[in-house]
Amino acid sequence: MTKKRLTSSQVLHKGGLLVTVLVFASIGILMLTGLVAWTGMNARVLRTATSRELAFHVAEAGIDYYRWHLAHAPTDYQDGTGVAGPYVHPFYDTAGNMVGNFSLTITAPVAGSTIVRVRSTGSTIAEPTITRKIEVLFAIPSFAKYAWVLNSFVNFGSTAYVYGPIHSNTGLRFDGIAYNLVTSATSTFDDPDHSGGYEFGVHTHDSPVDPLPPAAVPNRADVFVAGRQFPVPAVDFTGIISDLSQIKSAAQSEGRYFAASGGLGYHVVLKTNDTFDLYRVNTMYSKSGCSCSGTGCGTLSIKSGGETFLSNYTFPANGLIFVEDHMWVNGTIDGARLTIASAKFPDNPSTRTNINVTNDIRYTNYDGTDVIGLIAQGNFNVGLVSEDDLRVDAAIIAQNGRIGRYSYTSECSPNHLRTLLTTYGMLGTNQRSALWYGSNGYQTRNYIYDANLLYAPPPSFPLTADQYITISWEEVE
Repeated sequence: MTKKRLTSSQVLHKGGLLVTVLVFASIGILMLTGLVAWTGMNARVLRTATSRELAFHVAEAGIDYYRWHLAHAPTDYQDGTGVAGPYVHPFYDTAGNMVGNFSLTITAPVAGSTIVRVRSTGSTIAEPTITRKIEVLFAIPSFAKYAWVLNSFVNFGSTAYVYGPIHSNTGLRFDGIAYNLVTSATSTFDDPDHSGGYEFGVHTHDSPVDPLPPAAVPNRADVFVAGRQFPVPAVDFTGIISDLSQIKSAAQSEGRYFAASGGLGYHVVLKTNDTFDLYRVNTMYSKSGCSCSGTGCGTLSIKSGGETFLSNYTFPANGLIFVEDHMWVNGTIDGARLTIASAKFPDNPSTRTNINVTNDIRYTNYDGTDVIGLIAQGNFNVGLVSEDDLRVDAAIIAQNGRIGRYSYTSECSPNHLRTLLTTYGMLGTNQRSALWYGSNGYQTRNYIYDANLLYAPPPSFPLTADQYITISWEEVE
C-alpha cells in the first residue's frame, strides 16, 4: 500500500487549523470558567442579601417583642430575667423553623426619665456572621408637655411672651405673643374680666379685638404665631393630685422627708455640689403701710436674719425632697434631677402648703441633664421682695392653687414693681394665675418651654399616659 505524502503547504495548513481550534477552545474554556465564577458570585451575593434582609426582619421582631413586653411590664428593663443582658431569643418562620436570633441590649431610664433605649441585633442561622442592628427609644409622655397648662381662665397681658404650647381647660385671653400653638377645651366662654357676650375659647383684645362668635375666627399671626385651636380635649388635673402622696412615701423611704418645721416653713438652698442647705423660717419681711390683696396674701419674703440653719444634706438618689410645710426654694444645680414637693396630709383646703420663690432657681446645663420639679399642694408664689430680674428654671405645678404673685400696693415700693420674670420649664396652675396687674408685678414675662421635660421629666412627675410610644427609630452600624 502506498503512503500518501503531504506536501509542505498541506502540513502548514493543517497545523494552522489545529492552532485555531486550540485558541477557540481555550477562549471557550475561559468564558465557561468565568460564567461559572460569575454565577457563583451572584449566588453568594444573593445569599448574602437574603441573609441581610432576614437579619433585619429578625432585629425588627426583637424591637416589636420588647415594646409588647413593656406594655405588660412597664418597669421591667431586664426582659423578665432579673439579671443583666443582653437577652437572646430565637426567631422562627411561619412553618415553625428556627431561622435566626435577636439579641436585646436594654438601657433603663435615668431617674425621672421615661426613656428606654432598646438595641436589637438580628442574625440568621444560615449566616450568623451577618447581623443588622436597630436601636429604638421608647418613652411615656409626661404632664410637662406645655409651657403653660391652665385649669382656669388666665389673661395673658400684652407684655407676656410664651415660647411653647399653651392649653386652657376653660378659656383664655391672650394679648402678648404666643410662639407656639394655643388651645382651649372650650369653644366659647364668658370672659370674667369684662361684661358682654361669650367669646372664643382662645381670644385676644389686642387691636383689632376679636369679634364675638359665631363670627369667623380671625387669623392673628401677630399674636398667635403658630395659630390657635379650640375646642380640644381637656387635661385631667384630677389625675395629678394623687401623685403627691406617692412622692411623700418615696421620699420617706429613700429620699429626703421633713415633717412640720415648727416655724413658718423651710428654706431650701440648692447647691451645685449636689447638696442643699436647709433652714427653718422664723420671720417674714414686713413694711409699714405695705399691703396686698387676695386670700392668704403676705410678703412671703424671708426677713434678713429671720431663719435658722438646720443642716446640709446630699441630694437623694431617687431625687425626691418632700416637706410637710410651706417652703422657699432658690439656688443652682449642676447635673442633678430633683422633684421638690410641699404638701400636708390629710389634704384639707385650709391647711394646704405653698412653695414660695424670691430668688433665682437656675440650671447649669440646658441639655436635659439638669431638671427640677416644684409641686405645691396649694400655691406657687413669687414673694414681694423678689429679684428685679428673676429667673426660675423648673417644671412647676400648683395642684389646687395658682401660680402667681399677689397684687401689692405702691406703699410696698420699690418691691411692688419688678422688671423681668423668666421661666424655663413648664407651668401648670389649677386656679387663675396673675403675675402682672397693670401697676405692680413683673412688667415683662418670658415663659420658655423646656422640651426635654416631655420624656425626661423630674422624678415622679405626673405622666399623661401609661403606654410607651416610639420617639426614635434608626438602624445603627
